[in-house]
Amino acid sequence: MNIRDKIKERLGAKIVVWDERSTRRIYFTIKKEDLIETVEFMFRQLGLRFSTATAIDTPQGFELLYHFSWDPAGEFYTVKVLLTDKKHPRVDAITNIFPGAEWMEREIWELMGIDFAGHPNLKRLLLDDDWPKEDYPLRQKG
Repeated sequence: MNIRDKIKERLGAKIVVWDERSTRRIYFTIKKEDLIETVEFMFRQLGLRFSTATAIDTPQGFELLYHFSWDPAGEFYTVKVLLTDKKHPRVDAITNIFPGAEWMEREIWELMGIDFAGHPNLKRLLLDDDWPKEDYPLRQKG
C-alpha cells in the first residue's frame, strides 16, 4: 500500500478535502482538532520527513500548512488547517513532536498573530522589541 492510501485509510473521515495537484504533490485539509494526531501519524508511523510550516491569510481565515516529504518517491504531502476565527486564531503547537518547529511557530505567531497552544517559548524572533504588539506584518490589511 502506498503512502497516500495509508493516509486515506488511517485518517478517513478526518480528511475534509483531498487535493492531488500532481502525482507527487498532495494537499489535504483536516480540522484543527485533528492536527496532533495527524502529524504524529505522518511522522512516527509513516516515517515522512517534516519539512516546514507556513501560513497564509485568506478571506476565509488563516490557513496553516504543514509540509512533509516522502523522499524515496519524491512525494510531498501538505496538511492544511483552516482557522476561521481571525480575531483569536489558535491551534495546538507541534513542538512536542518536532522541536525544530519551535522557530517556525514563533515566526508565524509573530508575523501572523496565530497562537500556538502549548508552545514552550512564544517570544519575538524577527521584529524589533518596539514593534506594536497587535500589528502583524503578514496579515492582510482591512
